[in-house]
Amino acid sequence: MDLKGLLDSFNYAISGFIYAVRTQRNMKIHMVAAIVVILFSLFTNITKVELLILFVSMTMVMAAELLNTAIESAIDATTNHYHPLAKIAKNTAAAAVLLTAVNALAVGYFIFWEEITTFTYRGVQLVKHSSPYLVIVILVIVALSVILTKAVVGEGTPLKGGMPSGHAAVAFSLATVISYLSDSTIAITLSFIMALIVAQSRVDSKVHSIKEVFVGGLLGFLITILLFRVFGY
Repeated sequence: MDLKGLLDSFNYAISGFIYAVRTQRNMKIHMVAAIVVILFSLFTNITKVELLILFVSMTMVMAAELLNTAIESAIDATTNHYHPLAKIAKNTAAAAVLLTAVNALAVGYFIFWEEITTFTYRGVQLVKHSSPYLVIVILVIVALSVILTKAVVGEGTPLKGGMPSGHAAVAFSLATVISYLSDSTIAITLSFIMALIVAQSRVDSKVHSIKEVFVGGLLGFLITILLFRVFGY
């Protein structure tokens, strides 16, 4: 498979994800819940294994919702009248979503309950000294924010074009991260120059407008600053 074909495959997949977020109320709820869980995990002392279990559980719920949407769409496309088998298929698909959601709630309960009952300021201090973990979470939240914004605006494709520019958002987010974690003026300056080059390349290639690149860069910049301020940097 050539690079263009691979890029198209990613675009189609992410387009399906964005469609589900845009049209399915439950998918919006799952996305918000995932962001809240990721943020809350920063304040807790959960292990890597527990974090992995959380990610797997959240992914299972979203995957089940995507399959449910696909099954419903396929049935609606092939059936224009009530059929008991169509109802069974839809109900069964919905049951799969319910099952994974209940599992995710159970996982969250067992992992977070003790943390919730003993939650103190130590959680903030823990994250403050866990830079690699925080950087990953920031990038995930920036990426999810871009996807949600594109889902609302409904322009372009997930990996190309549209409001805002995901490349600019990630580039300026990384540059802002470096400015917080590095004491080197040269490194900070170069990181923002690289972010500007990324943004300029998106405009020069006519993938994004200046406005889309500006909004993307501002989004990544502000989200990163907000999270670092929350965690006391």
